[in-house]
Amino acid sequence: MIKNQTTISRVFLMSLSDNQKISYLLFIIFLLIYMMTFLTNFLILLLVLTCAHLHTPMYFFLGNLAFLDMSYSSVTAPRMLRHLATQHWSISFPECIAQMFFVIYFGTSEAFLLSSMSYDRYVAICRPLHYSQVMSWGTCTQMVSLVWSSAFFAPFMYIFFLRRLTFCGPNFIHNFFCDLPHLLQISCSDTSINVLVVIVVGSLLSVAAFVATFYPIFSTVFKIRTSDGKRKAFSTCTSHLIVVFVYYASITFIYLVPNTSNLLTLNQVVTVIYALITPLLNPLIYSLRNKDLKAALRRTLHIDGTRRLA
Repeated sequence: MIKNQTTISRVFLMSLSDNQKISYLLFIIFLLIYMMTFLTNFLILLLVLTCAHLHTPMYFFLGNLAFLDMSYSSVTAPRMLRHLATQHWSISFPECIAQMFFVIYFGTSEAFLLSSMSYDRYVAICRPLHYSQVMSWGTCTQMVSLVWSSAFFAPFMYIFFLRRLTFCGPNFIHNFFCDLPHLLQISCSDTSINVLVVIVVGSLLSVAAFVATFYPIFSTVFKIRTSDGKRKAFSTCTSHLIVVFVYYASITFIYLVPNTSNLLTLNQVVTVIYALITPLLNPLIYSLRNKDLKAALRRTLHIDGTRRLA
């Protein structure tokens, strides 16, 4: 995967705490968060798959987002929990590269998926009478297939250019999981080309996803002249806008704010929020404001309860 000049076999990650008691406390807290994240997203995915009245484009995208959040949290959380339990904050170099690949892949996929969901909300508001024709199952399937396939471009490009680098130490990164900026910092080669690739590819994909996410919604709202119409439009998109804001705020802070010693702790906190808390918030934000999901959950629990009583 990476050139043979690489001499380091393991990478040491930044410990979340050097105090063993605090580490065990964090282990319990993050284990509960990860379990809640996995279960809530799995429950949404199960409801979308099994409830016939949720077989609509909006819930099709929501089911994909739930699967995406389950996958992303599973890339970082289990190994972090292992490190907290054992106090051995190291990872083999190939595993580090693999973790970096999937962190970027699932992060990029979420940006593209949020853009697709914005377009779905745009059609629902602007063309409600033609919604079923525009957002047909064929169109939705093509959009989601494009999301999952095109997201491979960024990590493949980064891995391809990583092959030209030599990693000979130091082998300590300032994060609790492997990510590209931190890997570039521990290379003993000239990383200027890699940094340029990250800036160009990252900027193109980020700007495209950002515009595709926000333009449909805000262009729609600004076209509505009445305040009541704007309020209803924003109400329709509130959950989606909250999720989008949390995602882009976290990404902006993690990748654009310098990793100085003064901001290292804050950066670590934001990284934990992005990697662990955000995948849990997404299903909660969508489900708390969604009557159909709550009704489907009540119906499912009622059926299960009836069966148990029988």
